[in-house]
Amino acid sequence: MAEILTLDDVKDATILIGKILSKKGHNVHTFTEEDEAIAFARENNIDLAILDIKLKKMNGIEVLEQLKKIQPAMGAIMLTGYPTVDTAREAISLGADEYCVKPIDRDELEEKVAKVLKGKGKKAAMTV
Repeated sequence: MAEILTLDDVKDATILIGKILSKKGHNVHTFTEEDEAIAFARENNIDLAILDIKLKKMNGIEVLEQLKKIQPAMGAIMLTGYPTVDTAREAISLGADEYCVKPIDRDELEEKVAKVLKGKGKKAAMTV
């Protein structure tokens, strides 16, 4: 299935996302440090990044910007416990495909991941 990177400053959140998406057959790579997640993306193909907006050193928007430079075709879902219209707009303008509000709802996460990955497949087919 898909190679998914998840980054959240709360380890339990990455574990939860990992469990939910691993059960769907995805390979999930979990990180709590921005630098480690970016370094991993430089060395490995990522189909989808799931990023929290509030992190330790940077914010999720800044990480998204760097990841998109490394892997422009990668899909992205932003997570936040503090949703604002401005944050949503900024995330979408930088290439996020979806936006999820915490606490994470399993069904919503699975649905959005499937939608983003399906859309990514269509984009890849169009560019071939």
